[in-house]
Amino acid sequence: MKIEIWSDIACPFCYLGKRKFDLALAQFLGKAGVEIEWKSFLLNPDLTSDPSVSIFQYLSEKKGFPEEQARQMMSQITQSGSSVGLDYHFDKVVLANTMKAHQLLHVAKEQGYQHEMEERLFEAHFVEGKNIDDVNILMNLAAEVGLNTTALDVKILSGEYSTHIDSDINLAQQFGVRGVPFFVFDRKYAVSGAQEVETFLATMNQVVEEG
Repeated sequence: MKIEIWSDIACPFCYLGKRKFDLALAQFLGKAGVEIEWKSFLLNPDLTSDPSVSIFQYLSEKKGFPEEQARQMMSQITQSGSSVGLDYHFDKVVLANTMKAHQLLHVAKEQGYQHEMEERLFEAHFVEGKNIDDVNILMNLAAEVGLNTTALDVKILSGEYSTHIDSDINLAQQFGVRGVPFFVFDRKYAVSGAQEVETFLATMNQVVEEG
C-alpha cells in the first residue's frame, strides 16, 4: 500500500495528523508493506521569515482577529497534541518560510529518510523553536536524522528540487486538495485533516479488504 501525504512544516495540524497517523500505522497488521511518500504543500510560499514576529501576531494580522484569539486557538491545538504525546511550544515558534525545508525533504526522500526527516522538522519548528529557513540549522537536523549532507547546502540553496515541489502542488490541485494534511491511500481513498487514529486505521484496513 502506498500512502501519499500532503503537508507543510508550518502547519500545526499536519504535525498532529502525522502523529495520529503514526499511531494508527503502529496498529496496522500490514504496516510492513506500507510505503509512505510525503508531498510538498506550501501554505504561504511568499512568506518572509521574521524571527521578531510571534506566531500569534502573524495569525492575528493574517486572519484579522485579536491576538488573544490566536493564543486561544493555539492553546486548543496544544491540548489536542498533548493527548497523543506532542509538546507544542507556540511561544517559541519562529515565523519561517518553509521552501528550504521542503527542498530538504526531497533530498531525504532520495536517501530513504523522508518520514524521519518530516518528524524532525516538525519537532524543530513546533517544539524547539528552531528557524527552519536557516540552512545551517537544516544541515544539522539532516545530520541528526542520518542523511549524507555532502553538498546538501548547495542543493537546498540552489532550489534543485523546485520542480519536484511544483509537481507535488500541481498533483494536489488535480486531487482538489484545499488544505493539509491530506492523506491519499493507494489512490483509492483520501482522508483530509488530522483525523482520529481509528479513522486512519479503518481506511488502511478498507484498502486491504478491497485488494
